Parts: sequence; C-alpha cells; structure tokens
Amino acid sequence: MAKRLRSSELCADCSAQDPCWASINRGILICDECCSVHRSLGRHISQVRHLKHTPWPPTLLQMVETLYNNGANSIWEHSLLDPASVMSGRRKANPQDKVHPNKAEFIRAKYQMLAFVHRLPCREDDSVTAKDLSKQLHSSVRTGNLETCLRLLSLGAQANFFHPEKGNTPLHVAAKAGQTLQAELLAVYGADPGTQDSNGKTPVDYARQGGHHELAERLVEIQYELTDRLAFYLCGRKPEHKNGQHFVIPQMADRRLSLDLSELAKAAKKKLQSLSNHLFEELAMDVYDEVDRRETDAVWLATQNHSTLVTETTVVPFLPVNPEYSSTRNQGRQKLARFNAHEFATLVIDILSDAKRRQQGNPVSGSKENVELILKSISNQHSSESQDNDQPDYDSVASDEDTDLETNAAKSNRQKSLDSDLSDGPVTAQEYMQVKNALVASEVKIQQLMKVNINLSDELRVMQKKASKLEKQSSVSESDYDNPTAPLELEETGSGRKGRQRSIIWQGEGSIPEDTDTAPSSSLPSTEDVIRKTEQITKNIQELLRAAQENKHDSYIPCSERIHVAVTEMAALFPKKPKSELVRTSLRLLTSSAYRLQSECKKTLPVETCPTTDIQLVTQQVIQCAYDIAKAAKQLVTITTKENNN
Repeated sequence: MAKRLRSSELCADCSAQDPCWASINRGILICDECCSVHRSLGRHISQVRHLKHTPWPPTLLQMVETLYNNGANSIWEHSLLDPASVMSGRRKANPQDKVHPNKAEFIRAKYQMLAFVHRLPCREDDSVTAKDLSKQLHSSVRTGNLETCLRLLSLGAQANFFHPEKGNTPLHVAAKAGQTLQAELLAVYGADPGTQDSNGKTPVDYARQGGHHELAERLVEIQYELTDRLAFYLCGRKPEHKNGQHFVIPQMADRRLSLDLSELAKAAKKKLQSLSNHLFEELAMDVYDEVDRRETDAVWLATQNHSTLVTETTVVPFLPVNPEYSSTRNQGRQKLARFNAHEFATLVIDILSDAKRRQQGNPVSGSKENVELILKSISNQHSSESQDNDQPDYDSVASDEDTDLETNAAKSNRQKSLDSDLSDGPVTAQEYMQVKNALVASEVKIQQLMKVNINLSDELRVMQKKASKLEKQSSVSESDYDNPTAPLELEETGSGRKGRQRSIIWQGEGSIPEDTDTAPSSSLPSTEDVIRKTEQITKNIQELLRAAQENKHDSYIPCSERIHVAVTEMAALFPKKPKSELVRTSLRLLTSSAYRLQSECKKTLPVETCPTTDIQLVTQQVIQCAYDIAKAAKQLVTITTKENNN
C-alpha cells in the first residue's frame, strides 16, 4: 500500500519537508538524511521502512500515521519542549545541519541515549515501576489512545506483561476490544499473538469470538511474520493463512546447484536441526534482520539515485552491533552480510524448512553445535561448487572460534576458490558488478570508520576543554546532547520479536567487583585528581586513534595496555563501593570497556596467528570501546565536580 504524502508533513528529527521514510517503532516520519542515521543504529533502535517503495500492511501504516499525527514525536523530545532547553542551548537539528556530526549526534542522543524523554522519579525497586507501567498499559489498550500506550512503552511497560489478577496480556485485551492499531503497536514491541491466557485462549481466539475477523487474520499474519518475510524475500509470495497454509518453502531454481547434492550441505542442515529451540529462534531472528537490511539497502540505493548522500553515508555494510547480544552473536550476525546470494538463499530455505518442522511438533535432538559453526559450514560448503556458480565466495568475518573450527580441508578449499577468482579467464558483466559492489561496500566501511574517528577526536577535545575549565568554574556546562544526570543503563525502546531491548553495560571480567563486606561510601576523590587521570586516559586514546587512522595495527595492543593502566588508576581513586548508583554505573562502563578494548586489540595479532581477522571490523570495535571509555571518564569528571562543589 503506497503512502500519499501531504505537504504539511515534516521530518520528526530535522523538520525537513516531505519525509519519505517511517520509523515504525518510534511512530514518526523522517527524511532521507535522518534515515541514513537511523539505519546505522540498527533495528533494535529504529525500524525504518520507505513510505512508497516498501509493501505495507494497511493497518501497520495506519498505526504509524496515527502516532505521527497525534504527536508521538513529543515523547522522544519531551525535555526539548521545555523553554528552559532553549536557554541552555539544547535544540533539535534543522534541515540545514550537516548529517555528520550534527544530525547524527542529535538522533543518537534522541533515540539511543533517550536524552530527552520524560523520566519517572527514581525508585529503589525498578521492577515495581515496570509492573505499574505494564498494568497501566494493560488498561489503556482497550481504548484508541495510541500515544498514551507508546509513552508507557517508552517508559518501560512490557508488551508481553501477564497480568496476575486478570490472567491475560495487553494483546488479549486489545484483541477482545477490537483495537486493531493497539494490537499493531503491541506487536511492534514484541507482543506474541500465540500467548495463552489463564483460560487457554490466544488473542486470535478473542478477536474471532468478538467478530473482529480482519483483526484475527492480521494477528495470524503477525504470528508468522518472520517466516512470511523470509519466504517473500526469496520468491515474492506469502502463504495463504486463511486456507490453513502457514509456510511457503521455495526451492532452488537450478538443480545443478541444489545443495541437496552436497554432503557438506547435509551436514550443515543436520547441525541446524540439532540446535535448541532457543538458539534456532535467535538465528532465525538474526537472518530476519539481515533480510531487512538487504531489502532496505536495495530501496535506499534505488531511491537515492546516486545522490551525494549515497557517497557520504551510503549502505549499511552489515548489521549494526546490538549491545543486548553477546559478542559471539554479534559476530555471527555480521557474518551474514558476507554470504553471497546463493549461500544466503540456502540458509533461508533451511531455516524455513526447519521452522515448519519445529512448528509441527517434531522432536529436536540436544544441540552440541553453535550458530557460529553452522554459519561457517554453510559459508564454506560452496568452495568446491564455485565453478558452477557465477557468484564469488566470501570469507567469513572473524570470530573468536575461527582458529579452532577451521579445518585444513576448508582452508584448502578457500585457497582453491581464491585461485579461481584470480584466474585470467573472461569476466562476465555479473562478476564485474559483484566486484564493483564489493569495492563500494568496502569503501563505505572505511569512510564510516574515519567519521567515527573524527567524531571521537572532537568529543575528546571538547572534554579536555571542559576539564581545563573545571579548576576555575564551580560547575560544568553540559554539551547539547549529553544527559549526565541520567543512568547510563537506559531502557531502549527498539523492538524485535523478543520485545523491548535494554542497552546494558558490559559486565565482563573488567567490571567493578561488588564488595559485600564494605559499607557504601559517599566520599568521592578530588576533582583535580579525577581530571589528572582523565587527561592520561585521553592522551592514550588519542594515540590509539592516530594508530587507527594510520593503519598501524601493531600499535593497538600497547596502546590498549596503557589505557587499561590509566583506567585502573582512575578507578582506584573511588571507594570500593560508591553509594551513588550513577558513579557505580560509570565505573562499570569505564573498566569493562577497557577490558573489552584489550580483548579486541588482541585480535590484531600476526596474520599467521589469526588468518581470517577482518581488521576493519576489529578497528571499528576498538574505536567504539575507546569512545565508551571517554564518555565514562567525562561523566565521572562531571559527577565529582558537582558533588565536590555542593
């Protein structure tokens, strides 16, 4: 269903006229430039869809339009509507602003950090607050007030909340009341149409019982959204759920290339079938996100028509990191971008087939395999078949297990494939376009990496200027988009099929240990000491950034070690058990990011030690860790300054 734009519509982020994209989970419309930033954040932050060139379920589009027209954007810009924000210098982006850094910084603050949303009064037990919000959501969905429910969801209400007294979920209530748009909103935030209430009935049952037949049919579509989307991606059609057909399993068009003939393919499929339901569901969700990335990329390039925006921000080369997921899962997700069309189609078909088998209740054997191994098996299996396939094979993005999982046969096969690619034979038009696209994607990654470097360097310079002024000032002025008084561990309002996501702080070996024998202490170090240690951290981070910009990858490890020492010395200034939750959170981010930085830098060991390392990907992760360290250090400077001046 195409969207007819009205001249009165403006981009929610910069107020540009005639926005062509929508962020479904935010209930807003956005322009091309702002969309380029939204896409780089990932679907857990913003789910974008083109208003004209992407198929829309009519009620989903109606839901987004209703939220937009009723001021859903004010939820995400709550504090900016306060006149005091103008006095403090905080403002939203405008159409004339540059995409980087101006619009990008504002959009990240608005949706990733939730810097401008309304904040509830702090309570000791957050779970009680979430429960109260969820009960309000449970009551609100029987009405047509969508923006109220979106506001509750943004504050932490759970779409799948099971009401202990009522014995059902908000989706049961919305279905019974015939509130189709509320059902769409709940589904976007992860509500499951297949959940049973205390009477054993699903939302679909209540919709049918109430005579809301179109809503019942839509809920069934939502229930099979994942597999429907995968099938449509491959063959352009969906199952006819009305007739009881819930799966479409496409077949390979060329039987010569059918992976049924490959022993490696059979082994990979067997491993897929051995996954537990939980791991299989995660893999299916990741493939769903990759399908969305590929389809949105295609629409993006088609609609931009080679404009300057494409060369500046261009496609998203792989799925952005989701901090909710483990590093292993994020690496597996990024590997999906390296699958060529034939490999990816094979994986999608295998997932559809196994989803149908599992849905029909066939038993699943205990899993001894992991998703990484399965993805590697599927990627490697084409090396011996590539002579019959025009599409080149790609090495997988490096993972922690690569050196253990890669067999000598796989190495030999990949070398044969490489030799074949470097032959002097004729080059077809298809091969030429594939090489061209690969080069474009590589250039995009480099450009994005350099922009991250520049943005971080700017951030550090600002931090140093502020630090130098602290000795003369009684307070620190906050930057436009920072919110240092808000906890870093914020509720993300992005939604996958698992529901709302939480942007959690990494709690690995570098976390601040809780000392149960030590009483909480409200004492903080002097501002001068904290500034001095922050300057040491900043100096070492700048050395690391210079090494990244000059491609001196052998300098990563010594730089990370110096940063780790400086971070440890700074953390030692603070009491073992700070009374302030904000101080504890900032220290956890600081120390855990330093540990992550060391782990990432170790991946740049000599090639013979880790032969498949993607150095660009590693560098991107290194810079992200450095950025987190800088932000945490700056926040600790701000906290100690305010506390010591009070």
